Amino acid sequence: MQVTPTLNEGLKRAFTVVVPSADLQARRDARLAEVAKTIKLPGFRPGKVPASLVKQRYGASVNAELLEEAVNDATAKLFEEQKIRPAMQPKVEVVSAIEDGKDLEFKVETEVLPEIEVPDLSGLKLTRLGAKVSEETVDKALNDIARRSRKFETIEEDRPAAKGDVLCVDFVGKLDGTPFDGGTADDVNVEIGGEGFIPGFAEQMEGMKAGEERVINVTFPADYQAAELAGKAVTFDVKAKSLKKAVDPAIDDELAKTIGFENLEQIRKIITEQAEGEYQQLSRLRIKRDLLDALSEKTDFEAPSSMVDAEFNQIWARVEEDRKAGRLDEEDADKDEETLKADYRRIAERRVKLGLLLAEIGRKQEIQVSREELLGAMQQEAQRYPGQEQMVFEFFSKNPQAVEGLRGPILENKVVDYLIELADVTDKEVTPEELAEIPPAEL
Repeated sequence: MQVTPTLNEGLKRAFTVVVPSADLQARRDARLAEVAKTIKLPGFRPGKVPASLVKQRYGASVNAELLEEAVNDATAKLFEEQKIRPAMQPKVEVVSAIEDGKDLEFKVETEVLPEIEVPDLSGLKLTRLGAKVSEETVDKALNDIARRSRKFETIEEDRPAAKGDVLCVDFVGKLDGTPFDGGTADDVNVEIGGEGFIPGFAEQMEGMKAGEERVINVTFPADYQAAELAGKAVTFDVKAKSLKKAVDPAIDDELAKTIGFENLEQIRKIITEQAEGEYQQLSRLRIKRDLLDALSEKTDFEAPSSMVDAEFNQIWARVEEDRKAGRLDEEDADKDEETLKADYRRIAERRVKLGLLLAEIGRKQEIQVSREELLGAMQQEAQRYPGQEQMVFEFFSKNPQAVEGLRGPILENKVVDYLIELADVTDKEVTPEELAEIPPAEL
């Protein structure tokens, strides 16, 4: 194999590779011989088809298989000899394909991973925020449970519906005068001034009496899940059938039993444990963010442009979706596209650099992802698709790159745990609201 370097600029490398035909001939002849043993042609006994006929009929397909195999093998050997760690999948261009008596020639371009010097982390100081689950938090959750278990009693008094009352109604939603899918329902209990409906829907029913009909005009939110209705003005033909009042059940052991628990204390315990789990996740998210901000200040190497481009394209695709759906936050919505792209490219570069730094720390500290951890991640992914779990596992078995996509986040979290353990960590108690207030990453 003959290798000629053609580019060595920054992190970019390019080579021309020539594989002599003599190195390929034996492999091609062996492959054709294997084919000859299995094919069946009229007039020839199995395994007795002339080599010239086998080559005539199957030579092109064998050459195509051999081409891919030879290019992959030669590229792997090249990277090993040149001690190259490619940042992304290399770009290969075949100059001269496999033909009788001709050498295989191809060009390969790649970006290499930068040399990363792990910074001194001995003086790393972090603050771990934490919050306690208050009785008020548990009581609020219990009140929400009771509210979802409420019953409705008919009000016999002949009077208009007031705020806090409940109207039992039938309605038909129309877009441009035509009923739309999902917009028709009967016997729906609507709390006047309550939440859970399109803004303006319940409010416009105030003052209606049983038997009254009314046309209500509302506009769906711009980020409404049904794209055909998002941001659209519609009408609802509403017929009030009866006036009711909501009655919340007492928060006691009987309520607990009606929803499948032994007693009220068991519900309180579960609510507390769930809240504690959420606080712990938020706490980890905060300290991880602070750790990454600290590491970002210590990164001093060039990020491969191909990796930054790939990360930016993923981010920008989500930004475009959010913009079309009207979900951009006010700060981003006020920026022109050029400024917005520049901001998100900086974010992409930061992510790539931090990912490379964490991977290098993991490599030098010999932090590994176990087979059991990968299987656990696959199981979690499979659980997202009930009834299709086996298909998910088959997908991973056939797509090693998808498995690597699971390995990356696991390794990152293990390295983060290692660094937090290494750091000088101060614990600080805050309110749940302060804990949930995630500041933007430093760029």
